[in-house]
Amino acid sequence: MALSELYTKYNRVWIPDDQHVWKSAEITKDFRSGDGVLELLLEDGTKHLHPVDPSKTKLPPLRNPDILVGENDLTALSYLHEPAVLHNLKVRFVESRIIYTYCGIILVAVNPYKQLPIYGDAIIHAYSGQNMGDMDPHIFAVAEEAYKQMARNHKNQSIIVSGESGAGKTVSARYAMRYFAVVSKSGSKTRVEDKVLASNPITEAIGNAKTTRNDNSSRFGKYTEISFDRKYRIIGANMRTYLLEKSRVVFQAENERNYHIFYQMCSCADSAEFKTLRLLSADEFRYTSMGGDVTIEGVDDKKDMEETRRTFSLLGLKEDFQSDVFKVLAAILHLGNVEIKISGDDRSSVPPSDPHLATFCDLLSVGAAELVRWLCNRRIVLAAETFVKPVPKERAVAARDALAKQIYAHLFDCIITRINTALQVPGKQHAFIGVLDIYGFETFDINSFEQFCINYANEKLQQQFNLHVFKLEQEEYMKEDIPWTLIDFYDNQPVIDLIEAKMGVLDLLDEECLFPQGTDQSWLQKLSNYLEANPLFEKPRLSNEAFVIQHFADKVEYQCRGFLEKNRDALYEELVDTMRASKFSFLANFFFQDVEQSTANSKGVKVKAARPSVKPANKQLRTSVGDKFRSSLSLLMETLNATTPHYVRCIKPNDEKLPFEYDSGRVVQQLRACGVLETIRISAQSYPSRWTYIEFYSRYSILMSHVESDLSDKKQTCKDVLQRLIQDPNQYKFGRTKIFFRAGQVAYLEKLRLDRLRGACVTIQKHVRGWSRRRKYLRIREAAIILQQYVRGKRTVRKTVTAEALKRGWAVVVIQRHWRGYRMRQIYKAVRLASTTIQAFTRGWMARKRYKKMMEEHKVVVLQKYAKAWLARRRFQTMRRLVLNVQLSFRVQKLKKKTEEQSKETRGLMERLTSLASTHCQTVEKLHSQEAQLEKLTNLKASLEAREKKTREEANLTINQLQKQVEALNLERQNLEKKLDASIKEAKESFDQVKRSLLEEKENETRLRKIAENSIEIQRQDHEKEVETLREEIKRLKEDRVSLKRRIEDGAQVNSDLQEQVIQLTKHVKVIPELRRDLNSLQNQRDNLDRKMREQSEQTRAKTKEIIRQLLGGVVDEEKILGLTPEGSEKIYEEDDLQEVFEGLQKATRLLENHQREQRETYQSQMEGLTLKVDHLQNENGKLQNLFQEKSNINADIRREVSRLSSENAVLPELKLQVSELQRQKQELEAVVKEQGSELAEKNKEITNVLHRRITEESSQRRHFEERAKELEETREELRGRIKELEEENEHLKRQQLMEGEGKRKLREETSQLTADNMELEEQLDQKDRWIKKLQSQIKSLEMSQKTKQTPVLPKEYLGMLEYKREDEARLIQNIIIDLKPKGVVVSVIPTLPAFILFMCVRHADYLNDDNKLKSLMNAVIQGVKKVIMAHHKNLETLSFWLSNTYQLLNCLKQYSGEEEFLKQSTPRQKKNCLQNFDLSEHRLILSDLAIHIYHRLISVMQKMLAPAIVPGMLEHESLQGISSMKPTGFRKRSNSMYKDSETYTISSILQQLSVFHSAMSHHGMEQSLVNQAVKQLFFLVGATTLNHIMLRKDMCSCRKGMQIRCNISYLEEWLKENELQSSRAIDTLRPLAQAAWLLQVNKSTDEDAKEITERCTELNPVQIVKILNSYTPIDDFEKRVASSFVRKVQSFLQEYKGSSQLMLDTEYRFQVTFPFCPSSTALESLQVPSSLHLDFLTRI
Repeated sequence: MALSELYTKYNRVWIPDDQHVWKSAEITKDFRSGDGVLELLLEDGTKHLHPVDPSKTKLPPLRNPDILVGENDLTALSYLHEPAVLHNLKVRFVESRIIYTYCGIILVAVNPYKQLPIYGDAIIHAYSGQNMGDMDPHIFAVAEEAYKQMARNHKNQSIIVSGESGAGKTVSARYAMRYFAVVSKSGSKTRVEDKVLASNPITEAIGNAKTTRNDNSSRFGKYTEISFDRKYRIIGANMRTYLLEKSRVVFQAENERNYHIFYQMCSCADSAEFKTLRLLSADEFRYTSMGGDVTIEGVDDKKDMEETRRTFSLLGLKEDFQSDVFKVLAAILHLGNVEIKISGDDRSSVPPSDPHLATFCDLLSVGAAELVRWLCNRRIVLAAETFVKPVPKERAVAARDALAKQIYAHLFDCIITRINTALQVPGKQHAFIGVLDIYGFETFDINSFEQFCINYANEKLQQQFNLHVFKLEQEEYMKEDIPWTLIDFYDNQPVIDLIEAKMGVLDLLDEECLFPQGTDQSWLQKLSNYLEANPLFEKPRLSNEAFVIQHFADKVEYQCRGFLEKNRDALYEELVDTMRASKFSFLANFFFQDVEQSTANSKGVKVKAARPSVKPANKQLRTSVGDKFRSSLSLLMETLNATTPHYVRCIKPNDEKLPFEYDSGRVVQQLRACGVLETIRISAQSYPSRWTYIEFYSRYSILMSHVESDLSDKKQTCKDVLQRLIQDPNQYKFGRTKIFFRAGQVAYLEKLRLDRLRGACVTIQKHVRGWSRRRKYLRIREAAIILQQYVRGKRTVRKTVTAEALKRGWAVVVIQRHWRGYRMRQIYKAVRLASTTIQAFTRGWMARKRYKKMMEEHKVVVLQKYAKAWLARRRFQTMRRLVLNVQLSFRVQKLKKKTEEQSKETRGLMERLTSLASTHCQTVEKLHSQEAQLEKLTNLKASLEAREKKTREEANLTINQLQKQVEALNLERQNLEKKLDASIKEAKESFDQVKRSLLEEKENETRLRKIAENSIEIQRQDHEKEVETLREEIKRLKEDRVSLKRRIEDGAQVNSDLQEQVIQLTKHVKVIPELRRDLNSLQNQRDNLDRKMREQSEQTRAKTKEIIRQLLGGVVDEEKILGLTPEGSEKIYEEDDLQEVFEGLQKATRLLENHQREQRETYQSQMEGLTLKVDHLQNENGKLQNLFQEKSNINADIRREVSRLSSENAVLPELKLQVSELQRQKQELEAVVKEQGSELAEKNKEITNVLHRRITEESSQRRHFEERAKELEETREELRGRIKELEEENEHLKRQQLMEGEGKRKLREETSQLTADNMELEEQLDQKDRWIKKLQSQIKSLEMSQKTKQTPVLPKEYLGMLEYKREDEARLIQNIIIDLKPKGVVVSVIPTLPAFILFMCVRHADYLNDDNKLKSLMNAVIQGVKKVIMAHHKNLETLSFWLSNTYQLLNCLKQYSGEEEFLKQSTPRQKKNCLQNFDLSEHRLILSDLAIHIYHRLISVMQKMLAPAIVPGMLEHESLQGISSMKPTGFRKRSNSMYKDSETYTISSILQQLSVFHSAMSHHGMEQSLVNQAVKQLFFLVGATTLNHIMLRKDMCSCRKGMQIRCNISYLEEWLKENELQSSRAIDTLRPLAQAAWLLQVNKSTDEDAKEITERCTELNPVQIVKILNSYTPIDDFEKRVASSFVRKVQSFLQEYKGSSQLMLDTEYRFQVTFPFCPSSTALESLQVPSSLHLDFLTRI
């Protein structure tokens, strides 16, 4: 359907209005295409003709149906345009008192100028974990969405809060940060979240001020990054600031104030801490009194100062830093009071006696003369000279103010830096959420440089916002497979280029600032010249000092005066040097720090003052304020683009700061400026209305036919219905999960639905009225017939009644009376005779039975007397034997541990020996590998020699055949080769001999190492060193051999050359002379070769000397060494000389072998002594081990009797002494081994003496050991004799035990038989219908059975106690508590059986009067239950089971405590079983606390399981069929639909879950009082959660939803009746919810309705009632909204009622749990321990 077709009669439109921007009017005549006028009726009743241009057909915007007005999301409106948005915000803000509204991805927050109860911790917890579209719009919902997306998508988030001054940006950002601090508790001791929140008061004190628009206006931009770890807990924060308004320090407009910190300090001027600052009141300082009033209504500056100082301390900023900050701030105030006077033409001066000047200099440690000089003068530097020029008063005042601004700006940045440092906590940042609190678009009467920068920042933010909205819209279409068409949206890139591009406004401004003579007028002229052609730049006609820029929001006229000065932000270099010269380091550091360095050190770019130095050479390098702001803004945009943004637009509803007053003109101006209308325009261009198929089906099923509604495929049904209702397919699109509508189509569907409902209502009214009239007619007709019957009856009676008939009737009555009396007397006599007969027989039988029972009891008492005496004696003997057995076993175990330790030590020595042997084997293997390598080398050498020999023979043959002249040379060469071969062979033989000698040495060493222990290690190292030296010499000899090979190869090369030459000679005979020359050269080469051989032989001789010296240096004298070396170095190269060298080497090796053989013999003798000692120790240890093994075997036989082994106690100290002696000897042996090793390394003689001395000591020790062994042998013989005696006694005891066992077995059989018979007798006595005959037969059979028995029957009576051993306590706790499963057969029969078993064990400990055992058992029980609860703290079954058992155990302790208050309902037997010896009241308190803990843990588990189903089941699910409360949803609801769980909950889900809880508690035998308390707590959770969501969800406040809630409450009440839980009074906890549901349904229009509401809604407080009334939302047009006048009436009635002002109910509230005493009728003596519990070690007493 086309949009123009909707302009029909009764539809409403919006027309422009000067006062209210837009006003509503109703169409009185259908509009036709071509009409020139639209006939309208205004709301005041006047007619209006709205002109329409037929060519353009631009009609006024249509008004949405009332059902859509007041929606949470503006995108849910059918008509999306400016008046619809404005009206929706007004309805929500003024009528519903709701300040938050969604507009797509934007949260619009209207400042109420009033404190609202919607920011408590209960509200935070209510929004935590909820989807954004499920709850009413709120700043907490945006914060939760950001937190959830950070955790789900692992991406950084940003919350962009913008708006005008006074719109509430700072408060919104503060609430967002508070939300993060509450929901992401760090749990650490640093309390980072508290520090993050504590930074707000400080930044507000130093950066906020009162303006005409806001009492707490932020005069700077702030971006706070809140860092989170991998568990998404706050670990720190970082703050960036932008464009601090420094001019406010020195100037404030009328009715404005300076920064809060100055007034806070002045309010505390009288305090001791600020005495040194010499502060005055705020109205006495020039910088704080310019605006007039120095106070703010409702603000206590003194209390704020205390809060500021407290937050300073909380952030860790120490007192020294605070005092420095306050000094600087006080100095700024005093600087403003420094009076500058005129002292002539263009001159100024400061009086030296100015007290404020002195105070300023004292506080900052600055020279007063220098400060005064450079305030009133200026240094001018020219090319040739420098001179000082006085300045006029105006320039001096400007310099003073510039200094104050610069100091404050540096102080502001310093505090921000220290705050950032304090907010950093060790830990790696995983993600962050940034909160941007930045100024919105500003336009005033006079706009300057600050407004220009603010609007430039908003242009950048708007561009980023437009792109983000466009991207989300495109993603929505792509996800739904809707064809994407390009949407035309406003792109403000041209404006941004105009400002920041090359030759733009900022570029020209910076360029002009570079010129010393640059002025604002010259800069404005440049702007006109360069930007005149730009359509976004204009020059006002009536002003030469302004320019206009067309921003995205509006045109703004900027006054150019002051642009250059503010952009330069310059300060005289002389004043900067004066500040740097200050002795106050805190101030001096401000002016020494570099701006770029400080910027790099911080995480973000902070807008600080420019660098103060104004040196001529660096003027062009100075960074301007505009350039720094542009760079910081670029960094901010990069950060925002890398995060997922969330937008909060704060709106200021009026300029007078009146609560809930709505100025449409001011609001629409801000909506245009903040991008809300741009979002609406982008959405409206495509398909703004979007419904899911389920929502469409539920809402418009009334428009479906019976055939269409019967289809199972709801999606296809929706398509069919929509195609039938809307003919134009371009007006809607079908997506995968949603239907997309053009603007106005939803309104058209609502009109069709309303028409259908109106028709249905008329039909219903027709039939109801007809039925009512017919019913009234039938009642009148029936009444007439009854009257007729009554009159006619009277007439008939009068005609038929006579005197005779009356007499006959009376006679009949008399006869009947006498006859009935006679019959009753006869019956009474018969019954009385039968009763007396029965009583006689019964009393006789009872007397006989009583006599027989008395006789039996007398006999049983006699038997019990003898049996108890026998049991007492037996128990005493058993205890005595156990005590003696324990003593012996303890002593034997202690001795066994000593022997085990000794055996471990011996095993350690053996392991050390094996490790030494293994290391020796490894070294031997290494030597074998080296020998193998040496063999490979020798084989390689032999192969090379054979190849060389073959080549040599071939060369000789060739030379002999070609020429005879070279034969002489060949003969000489052959002789030389023979000599070389002989020398090589000899060298090889010598090497083989050396190798064999080394092998023999290695074998000897191997044999020695196998014998040696510690001392041989030192000798092995010495041998290895010698072997290494030999290896080095072998390597050297190998190198010599390699050099000889090289020479041979040279000779082979010569031969090859000769062969080539011979070939050439055969071919060319003329070359013979050249051959002769070659022969001469060969002769020379041979001479060189001989010379080289001679040198090699000398080197060989020197190396031989060194080898001999190394081998025999420590063995023989120097003369012998010289005798072994060959003499005559001149002929050493000959063959005989080489042989002599090798013979010398062989002699040296033989001497070395003799020396080593002597050492080996000495070492061998030492090792033999050591081996003898080790063998002796091993034999002694073996004897000891055998002895101890025999003792351990004996221990098993002597455990039952220890009384006769007291004499053996003397053996134990001797054994201890022996073990200690062995340990001491072991330590001495280890010390001896170490000393021997060190002495062997030093001197051989000392080693021999020490070994001899040690051997003598060992012989004495061996004799000592032999004596000890004899003594041990004697003791062993004694022990054997004792063992034999013990074995005989054990056999005797075994025979006695067998006899006792047989007697016990017989007694058990007889007692079991008696108990079975008694059980049968009791069951038979309980059957009253058989009476005497069956009893007589049973008595006869019992007498016959007793006569047949030969042995007498001994009845046994149980005492209700369980006996266990002390060592079985852990098993008891393990089996009955820790390992016990709640779901078992035994537990199903008697759920509280563990409690009874534990109490029976407690009774036995009390019976024994064993205090330690009782305390141990109670502590073990309590700890065991705690352990089970901690291990299964989320298991419903376990918690319910142990709550029931703990409660039962607590009742048992009370019932059997013996206290009078607990014995009133006990039986005599239970009174007899009371505890006798101990008072367990303290343990009862502990058990009571434990039961309370289990109860609360159980409630928490049940609440956690029930909570997800409460809101869907109680509110969202439509339990009443045919009553739908579905309404159109906005972007937030749609965007969160993908995160909905697939599981849907209904009221049946809640009832099923409650039934599960109730069945679990009932199955575990929980007392009804506890069940009632638990159910009451769960019902309170259901009611509180449901009511809280009603308060926070406007879409749930409707009449139909109230019907659904009351229906669900009735289901819950029915459930209570079915389970007989009415006594729990759980339904009373749902009274607030029931009253809220009633409030939604009741009429809300008249004064009587208001009174009724105040009288009936007693469970709701006034805040909740007003909230429900304000949030009431009609579902259909038949319903009416609640008028604001009615709400005010209700509020006036509620003023008399005093109640809580909390909006939310505390869902965490717990009713006080009580454990009333409930005595148990169960007899302890009748309980039996099932075998399935594995408690065989328990014995019934």
